[in-house]
Amino acid sequence: MRIYQSAEDYLETILVLQKRQPQVRAIDIAAELSYSKPSVSVAMKNLRTGGYVAVDQYGHITLLDKGREIAEKIYERHTLLTDWLAALGVDPQVAAEDACRIEHVISDETFSALKTHAGRRADT
Repeated sequence: MRIYQSAEDYLETILVLQKRQPQVRAIDIAAELSYSKPSVSVAMKNLRTGGYVAVDQYGHITLLDKGREIAEKIYERHTLLTDWLAALGVDPQVAAEDACRIEHVISDETFSALKTHAGRRADT
């Protein structure tokens, strides 16, 4: 099942925040994405209902297996694309912004080819 780009962004953000801090709350996501707390609350409800995240009694958000799978896929795409574009001479800020758009629409086949190519360049 395909989920919306905004849901992918939320899941990726949760993953990134989990790498930085022990607990993730809706307020952390709102601050990271510059979204309103009510917007994040609605999104978390939808992600929880879809089985992508769990929210405990203290408001701590955890990625469930299928949410983590999507988050890691998007995060891998984001980091590889950002690095690749920056290596091509694109300003790092522009590279990150472009990668954020590309990561959602690039096919698995094309990303795999880019990943292979980037790996070969890193080995040389």
